[in-house]
Amino acid sequence: MRVPLSWLREYVDLPASETGRDVQAKLISAGLEVETVEQLGADLKGPLVVGQVLTIEELEGFKKPIRFCTVDVGRANGTGEPQEIVCGARNFAVGDKVVVVLPGATLPGGFSIAARKTYGKTSHGMICSSDELGMGDDGTHGIIVLPPETEVGKDAIELLQLVDEVLDIAVTANRGDCLSIRGVARETAIAYGLPLSDPALLDVPAPNAFGYPVQVADPVGCDRFTARTVTGLSPEARSPIWLRRRLQKVGMRPISLAVDVTNYVMMELGQPLHAYDRNLVQGTIGVRRAEEGEKLVTLDGTERELHSEDLVITDERGPIGLAGVMGGANTEIADHEDTGNGVNASTDVVIEAAHFDAVSIARTARRHKLSSEASRRFERGVDPRAAAAAAQRTVDLLVLLAGGTAEAGVTEVVAPTAPRTVTVPANHPDRVAGVDYGRETVVRRLQEIGCDVQGQDELVVTVPSWRPDLTEANDLAEEVIRLEGYENLPSTLPKPPSGRGLTHRQRLHRRVGRALAGAGYVEAPNYPFVGEQVFDQLGLESGDPARRVVKLVNPLNDEEPALRTTLLPGLLGALRRNDGRGSHDLALFETGLVFQPREEQRAGGHLSVDRRPTDEEIASLNGALPEQPRHVAVVLAGARERAGWWGKGRPADWADAIEAGRAVAAETGADLIVRKGQYGPWHPGRCAELVVAADGTERVVGHAGELHPRVLKALGLPERTCAMELDLDALEAAGDGVPQAPSISTFPVATQDVALVVDRPVPAAEVEAALREGAGELLESIRLFDVYENAEQLGDGRKSLAYALRFRAGDRTLTVDEASAARDAAVALAGERTGAVLRG
Repeated sequence: MRVPLSWLREYVDLPASETGRDVQAKLISAGLEVETVEQLGADLKGPLVVGQVLTIEELEGFKKPIRFCTVDVGRANGTGEPQEIVCGARNFAVGDKVVVVLPGATLPGGFSIAARKTYGKTSHGMICSSDELGMGDDGTHGIIVLPPETEVGKDAIELLQLVDEVLDIAVTANRGDCLSIRGVARETAIAYGLPLSDPALLDVPAPNAFGYPVQVADPVGCDRFTARTVTGLSPEARSPIWLRRRLQKVGMRPISLAVDVTNYVMMELGQPLHAYDRNLVQGTIGVRRAEEGEKLVTLDGTERELHSEDLVITDERGPIGLAGVMGGANTEIADHEDTGNGVNASTDVVIEAAHFDAVSIARTARRHKLSSEASRRFERGVDPRAAAAAAQRTVDLLVLLAGGTAEAGVTEVVAPTAPRTVTVPANHPDRVAGVDYGRETVVRRLQEIGCDVQGQDELVVTVPSWRPDLTEANDLAEEVIRLEGYENLPSTLPKPPSGRGLTHRQRLHRRVGRALAGAGYVEAPNYPFVGEQVFDQLGLESGDPARRVVKLVNPLNDEEPALRTTLLPGLLGALRRNDGRGSHDLALFETGLVFQPREEQRAGGHLSVDRRPTDEEIASLNGALPEQPRHVAVVLAGARERAGWWGKGRPADWADAIEAGRAVAAETGADLIVRKGQYGPWHPGRCAELVVAADGTERVVGHAGELHPRVLKALGLPERTCAMELDLDALEAAGDGVPQAPSISTFPVATQDVALVVDRPVPAAEVEAALREGAGELLESIRLFDVYENAEQLGDGRKSLAYALRFRAGDRTLTVDEASAARDAAVALAGERTGAVLRG
C-alpha cells in the first residue's frame, strides 16, 4: 500500500517538522512494515511552469515528425517573450496548456535542461510528459495537456504536486484495514497520540423505497449491498489534476472521471466500489452464485467461463460482473474519448458499494487467476459499515466534479449481524508479554483501535467492524503489546530443566554435518518439492520405488507438485546453478527428509484445539503421514584438490563420493560394505553399492560414484559429476550408536604387503573382504595402495591388487612368524574365494 504523506496529513494533523522517515519509524514501532519512503521530486528543480502553445511549425526532412513550437510562459522566462521549443510529440495542438521546463532546471534523474541546437533550430527548454517528470503512467504516453482554465506562468511543481513523500507499506494478510488511507491514518494517529479526522464520518441519507432495485439471493456471500444513482454527468468532465495525481502516487493509472472517483474512494476508505452505466443495466440488479455454463466478458476483455461457486452481479440478461473482483464489459462506463468509436458517453451511473464474503472472493480470484485491487481488499477484510459512507462519498465527488444530480433513492440491502465480542481477562496481555501493563493501559489501547470495552477483571470487548482479524483473546493481547512497543519487551532467556539437551538422533545429525564440512563439503539445503519428470532425467526405471511420490493438494509451484523421494534433484540443481555462475569446483551436501507413501493411504482425523490430543489421536495422525526417513547426500564436480605450488591437484572422482559415504558411516558406528553396483543415475562401471549388515542380513542403504553421461546431459551438469546418497536412519539402526575412540597400543605394529593377481572383473572389495576375514583378530587395518594392469607380465584380463596389512596384538609384541602366518591365512582365503594368487 502506497501512502502519500500529503494525503495522510489531511486526516492526521502531524507536526510540520515530521518527515516521511519519522512517520516510518513510528509505524514500524506500531507493527506496520513500512518498506521504503520514496522521495518524489527530491532532485527536481525549476523553473517548471504552465505554458500555452501559440504556434506549431512542422519540420520536414527528418526520419520522425518534429515540431517547432512557440509557447507563452508569461513572465517565467524573465522577458515575457514566447519560448521557442522543439518537440517530437503529437498529442497537443495550438491553444493547449502544457507543462514547460525552462533552461537552468533539473528533471528527475539529474537531467539538466539548457538551450541547445537540434534539428536545425535552437530549443529553449522542453514541453514535458508525465514520464519525464516522474509522475507515473497517466494513460496518454505523451505530453501533459492541462485544463483550459489553468493559468499561464503558474508554477507547475506546485500545480502537479510533484514534491511529496510516499510510504510503501507491506500490508500483512490480516490487516486489510491498512489497505486504505483511512486505515493507515488511524494507525498514525494512535502512534502519535493525535485525533483522527475520519473520512468515513459522513451524513448518509437513510435507505428508502425509491432506490435502484436490488435483490440479493445469497446473503452469506453478500451481507450488505448499497446502490446509489447519479444522473446528468457531463460527458466532457475530466478528473481534476489533484485527483489524478493522488491516484498516480498510490500506483493507479487515471482512466476516466467516474472510474477515477471510485478508485479514489476505494484508496481513501478501503471500500471497493463499481460504477455501472445505468442505460446499459437492464432490470433489477441481483447477487447470486453463477450457474454452470454461464460466461462473462470482464473489463479486461477476457471471456470467462463461470464456476458454480463464483459470486456474480446480474441483471435480467445474466451476469454483468464478477462480484468483488471485476466488472463486466457489457455495462462499462464510457467517457468522451470513447465516443469516436460509436459509443455514447455515460451520463447516468449506478454506484455499487457492497460487502462480500472474504473466502468466496479469494477463491474466485484464484480460480480465474484474476487478482484486482478490489479482490485484494475483500479477501483480507473490508469494513462492512463503510459501504454507505463510500457510496455517499462517491456521489458527492461525481456531483461536484461532473455536474451530476444525486437521485433521492437510496438502496441498502443488509443481512442482520450481531457485533462480535471477545471475552478476555484484563491481565491476559500481561501474561502473554511478561510485562505488567495494568488494566488501564489495556483498556486504553483497545479503545484506541476502536473497541468498546466493558467489565473489570473480565473484559467484554466489542470489536470494531474494520478489524475482522480480532477474533480471540490473543489477538487483543497482540494489539496491546504492539502499541506499547515490541522494542519495550524485556529480553529473557528460557530456563530449560536440567538434564535436557539434544537427542541422540540430533547429535548424530550434527556429527555427520561436521564430518562432511570438515571434509570440504558445503551444506546446501533445498526445498523438498520435485516434478515427476526429474525421475526420467535421473534414468530411474518405470517400476522404481522412488517414482512413487506423495503429491500436494495445493503446491507452491505447479511444475513441482510432489514431495521428494531422493535428495539428488535439489542438490544437483544447486550444483548446476553455482556452476552456471562461475563456481566450477563444487562439493555440496544435504541431510534431509524424503517422503515415501505408505501402502495403505488414509486421511488423518481432525484434532480438537481446546485440549491436548491424546496419545491415540497423535498415533493415528502420524499413521496417516508418509514414511519420512532422513537421508544424506553429496555431489561433487570440478577439482577436488586445486593445483598450486604444492602440486598438480586432481579432479573429483567416484572415489571421493565413496569416501564421503565411509565418513558418514564412521559417525554412526556402522560397518559399511562397499561393492560394485548399478542403479539409476550412476554410471554402471563407476557405481558402488553401499551395504550394511544388521541381524545377519545385508541391506543396501545407498549408492555412490560417478553419474551417467546421459543424466549429466539431461540435467545440464558438468562432466564427471559424482554423487553419493545414503539412508541415514538405516545407518543409525545398523550402527552401535556410540562413536568409538581410537585405541592406542603400547606394542609395535607389524606391516605385511601382499600383491595378488586376480581376474579383472573381480571387485577389489571382495578380495579385501576375504583378506580381512582370513587374517583374523590380529589384523588392525587393511589398505589398497596399488592397482596394476599389464598384459605382458600378468596375462590378458588380469590385474594386480597390492594391499598393506597392519597386524598388532593388544597384549604382546608379535613375532615375524605370527604376522606371516596371519598374512598367509589371509592370502589363502582370498585365493579360495576369488582365485587370487600371489604376484611373482
